[in-house]
Formats: sequence, structure tokens, C-alpha cells
Amino acid sequence: MRGLPRKAKGALEKARDSALLAVEVYNKPAVKFKSGGYITLMVIAWTALFHAIFFKKKRKPFRKEHGRFLRIENDFMHWELAECLSQYFKTDTGNPMRKNLEFFIPLRNRIEHRSMPELDASIFGECQAMLLNFDEMLEKEFGARYCLRECLSFSLQLFPSSESLVDTVKHKPESKPVVEFIQRFRSTISPEVTASGKYSFKAFLIQVANHRSENALPVQFVHYDRLSDEEKKQLGHVVAMVKFKEVPVANLNSIRAGDVVKKVQTGLGNPKIDRGGKSVDRFNLAVHARCWKRFKVRPSSGSNAPQETNWKYCIYDLRHDDYGYTQAWADFLIEKLKDPAEFDAVCKSGQAGDASQTT
Repeated sequence: MRGLPRKAKGALEKARDSALLAVEVYNKPAVKFKSGGYITLMVIAWTALFHAIFFKKKRKPFRKEHGRFLRIENDFMHWELAECLSQYFKTDTGNPMRKNLEFFIPLRNRIEHRSMPELDASIFGECQAMLLNFDEMLEKEFGARYCLRECLSFSLQLFPSSESLVDTVKHKPESKPVVEFIQRFRSTISPEVTASGKYSFKAFLIQVANHRSENALPVQFVHYDRLSDEEKKQLGHVVAMVKFKEVPVANLNSIRAGDVVKKVQTGLGNPKIDRGGKSVDRFNLAVHARCWKRFKVRPSSGSNAPQETNWKYCIYDLRHDDYGYTQAWADFLIEKLKDPAEFDAVCKSGQAGDASQTT
């Protein structure tokens, strides 16, 4: 690590050590907290790696307020991983490597206090991509001599669980919030990102006859984008023979604003108001718009950060550039608006801007 600033060297050592520990935890057969331990340690590794990159570039990855660096217990407050992503990738919000890490930041918060081995197989692709991306970033920013690939070997495997996310919830209902988060996140990213190996590493491990050459490697990684057209065609025949138990569905469990309105109007007992001598539903799209503004469920239309929603109630769809809502949101509104005073307050709020934002 000659030539690196002292702080960059320290952060880089921490990053590599944490990543190696993460792999060790994940590959231990007796450990049931595989994903939780791996993700926690890899988030630490990635954060330290970005700090090393910034220190190398003579940037201080410290939180600043009113022109001064913030401290806690006499130490500078370093950027967390989310801020590192923002600083490193800047406006490249659709980068698959960035999306992979954005998947793990909130997921870590949801599973670090839970043991959910039943989820390991379902998120293996994202976990593997997280490690491959880490090694790629090490090589890009510091050179091949710092890579981990020479320290790691292919893990011995038995058949992984074939249980789908849906089956996981059936067998372990307490996993439902985490499963719903995974489904929601995957539904918000574009097909191009989903298909990228930098977001999720997907592979078929197919047993073949012994190689004729005794010097051939028993397991080899083949990059799809480096195959010839003929090789890709042959691989396509193999993929076609595999029947997936779990089919990804975009916007799973997401409902439109109009459907939320119908559910809430019915749940409140179908209240009516008089408008121009005509009886109309009291809870309508305009009132719904006032609700998501009042309870800060999603940003306003045209926001520079449309994805910053309360994921329990609202999901941003990047592909269609609109929002979907959850059953939990409809249930929340029904319970909240049963209070006449609350319903009156919502109906009287923000009436001037209702016409432009009713979805």
C-alpha cells in the first residue's frame, strides 16, 4: 500500500478485512445468520472502501454543517454508505452497482436483528453481485494487487432451498415485512438493471462429465457479455430447459390511487357530500392527494427524488414514472379518517393545488 495517504491505507485495510470476514461468515455451514452477518459486514466493507477512495482523492468524507465538519465524541462523523453512493455516482442514479447497494442499505436495517435463513436462497444473486462488484471496484481504484479473488475459492455447496418468497411467508409469517420490502424494491427498478449482473449475479450450476484434461478447472465463471453469438444461442437452449418456480411480477401487491379511493370510500361507510345539488363521494382522488401530502407518504410530482417514499404505504415505479400504493395505506386511511375531526381537517387542507396532483 505504498504511496497511499495514511487514512486511505487504513480505510482500505478495513474494507478488505471486513469483506473477507463477510465471506467467511456466509460460507460457514454451522452459521444460520448467513445473510444478516454477510450483509452487515459487506456494508461496512463498502463504506470503508468508498472512504479510502475519497481519502486517496484528497476528499474528506465527513459530514458538514454550516461550513464546519461535524464531530461525535471528538471524532469526525464520516459519510454513511448512502451518502458515499451519492457522492461517488452523482447523477448516475440507474447504475446497477449503485442499485445493488441501495437494495442492501435498508435490507440490512430490516434483518440485522432477525435470523431469517429462509431468505438466503432468494437474495443469493444480489449477495454474490455485491462481492463481485466490491472486487471490481478495488481493482478499478487501487489496482489488481488489492483484489480479494486470490484469497477466495468456490464454496462447497449442497442444493440450495427451492423455496420461493411466497412460500417463505406461508411457513414463517414473521418474515412478511422483509419479504414485502424485497418484492417492492425489485418492482421499482428497470428491466435493464434487473438483467445486469452488477445488480444480481445469476448463474446455472450444471453438473458435467469429467474434463478430459486433468489440468482443467472444475468450476469456471463465464461472463455472458463475452460470449460469441453462437455461444449465447447455445446457452439460451440450456436456460429454456430450466423451469423457474418463482416468476418475478412487477408492482406486486401495488394498487392504483383510484383503487385506494374505492377501498377507503367503502371502508368509511360510503359517505356522501352535496356538490351543486348532486350527491357525490366524500373521499375522492382530490382528498386522497391531500392525504399523501398531509402524511408525507410520497414527494410531489416533479420532485428530483421521486423514489423517496414511505415504502410501507407507497412505491415509486421508475419504468412508468408513477406511484402505486399498498393495502396498508388504504387500511391506515380508513382507520385515520373514521375520526370526523381528522376527516374534516384533511378535506379542508390544500384545496388550491388539488387539481394538478390526484394520483
